[in-house]
Amino acid sequence: MKLVLLGAPGAGKGTQATKIAEKYGVTHISTGDIFRKNLKEGTPVGLKAKAYIDKGQLVPDEVTCEIVAERLKEADCKTGYMLDGFPRNVMQAEALDKMSAPDLVLNIAVDLDKLMARLTGRRVCSACGESYHVSTFSGNKCTKCGGDVIQRADDNEETVGKRLKVYTDQTQPLIDYYKAQGKLAEVDGMKAIDDVFAEIVTVLDALA
Repeated sequence: MKLVLLGAPGAGKGTQATKIAEKYGVTHISTGDIFRKNLKEGTPVGLKAKAYIDKGQLVPDEVTCEIVAERLKEADCKTGYMLDGFPRNVMQAEALDKMSAPDLVLNIAVDLDKLMARLTGRRVCSACGESYHVSTFSGNKCTKCGGDVIQRADDNEETVGKRLKVYTDQTQPLIDYYKAQGKLAEVDGMKAIDDVFAEIVTVLDALA
């Protein structure tokens, strides 16, 4: 199974990726994780990326594609993969098709207005990282460890709005690209976590 996950920030992509990996035994590849690994280990492609990051520049598509290509050559990807965070644009999608074309692209679709409320209402424990939401939690101490529950600096309306706009601008052409290939499937990301996963299982079981 070769799978690409799409979903706006806060759509629950990470949560669903974990559940998919557990159920289907597919290797979950988060591009953020492999970037950090290459930077930490000082690999040749990691050093290329670092040169841009140190100057405050975006890492070019070519370098990002090279990092992903190296990861897809590893043994745990021989039977497939689940990519999260790549491709981010059509150029990267075309490069992925040449490396190892996906069987399916799963878009966790969300209502952006409701997503804004979900993200700006999010709170996290500063000590253990446990997540809360103002709609169901009104305290300021973590129920798990007793740490302070705070709003992350990037969960304000202005920052969230910018992130959602960038995502929409980048992703709509990607959705159109994969729809034209007949590889796009969508699930309703506004449902409860288990209900979203049930939809995903229906889609993936049909693929198998």
